[in-house]
Amino acid sequence: MRKGHILAVIAAVFMTIGASATAQGQVTPVITVDDRVITQYELTQRIRLLEAFRTPGDLNATARTALIEDRLKQQEMDRFGISISEEDLQRELEAFAGRANLTLPQFTQVLAQSGVDINTLRDFISVGVMWRNFVRARFRGQVTITEADIERAIAQRGAAPSRLEVLLNEIIIAAPPERAAAARNAADQISRMRSFADFEAAARQVSALPSRENGGRLGWLPIENYPPQIRAIILDLDRGEVTDPIEIPNGIALFQLRGTREALLPVQPPVSIEYAAYYLPGGRSEAGLNLAADVRDSVDTCDDLYGVARNQPAEVLDRQTLAPSEISNDVALELARLDPGEVSYNLTRDNGQTLVFLMLCARNNAGTGNIDPDVVRNQIRSQRLTALADALLEDLRASAIIRP
Repeated sequence: MRKGHILAVIAAVFMTIGASATAQGQVTPVITVDDRVITQYELTQRIRLLEAFRTPGDLNATARTALIEDRLKQQEMDRFGISISEEDLQRELEAFAGRANLTLPQFTQVLAQSGVDINTLRDFISVGVMWRNFVRARFRGQVTITEADIERAIAQRGAAPSRLEVLLNEIIIAAPPERAAAARNAADQISRMRSFADFEAAARQVSALPSRENGGRLGWLPIENYPPQIRAIILDLDRGEVTDPIEIPNGIALFQLRGTREALLPVQPPVSIEYAAYYLPGGRSEAGLNLAADVRDSVDTCDDLYGVARNQPAEVLDRQTLAPSEISNDVALELARLDPGEVSYNLTRDNGQTLVFLMLCARNNAGTGNIDPDVVRNQIRSQRLTALADALLEDLRASAIIRP
């Protein structure tokens, strides 16, 4: 008994040492920015946050760069006494969660399931909001926009002799949590394909979209239909090449480039996109799909959806007008295939329990005749402020001592 007791004590000591070592490892500095430390815990948390946001690419490198920039920004803002009140931060957090159609407690729970502490989100949001306000205040006097600037920008929009169109194959693999690992493995294999026949065969086997019936083949579409973050990825492809897996809520998207061409008709990237999302029970069950088909047959415009949704809770119908960059990737990819008045019901929410009946209402400001000068003014101001902020950040980086 005495020997057993001694062994138990020794085991407990080693467990304590192991736990202590793990804890110390989490607070170990991995980067220093002047006298400010970034710990392993912060880096791990930022990577998890990026994973929760379905950010593509090398997440370790992206997280390191973002945390370094946050330290540089915070250091500069501290010099000017910039801060954010708890009330303002709370409003920003709630607004951020609202973009995902979630309340803040719901969004916090989703992050917790991914191992993300709420304080990580608070730090991410607070630095972003303070920096945005700081840049506006610091450079406001340096940004002057004349009527000639606005007229020139509008004229340049109208001067495009053609538009670029792309011919793509598409696959979206359903990836609910219980099948996420298998979906990623399949997506990794597909991303290495270079044969049209192989990609189309894969589309018929694994794609969750109706286009799987013809191997995922799409017709010619303006590149402007796609969200900016995906547009850049597509334009980097060679013919036959496949994108890296693009994570979207409960799914993974892949595109293969079949061709590009210059179309004869001029077109401008939409300033904003108006769409409606009508949420139906049942997900992609037979009953849910039948209900969506009935709605499709009864509506011609987004306005018709108000009649369909009458006497139902207000939250079942969500109509928005957003800049393309503000639309979530999965919704933007669906809208890219639609003309005004067309619908899709390929997306789900609430872990597949709710079907999203999506309808494109309009792509706004496609030509110079209906471009709002105030919108152009704000776009020019935003571009110039961004350029000044980027230059400031580069100066801060050059002046800082960053290790490693």
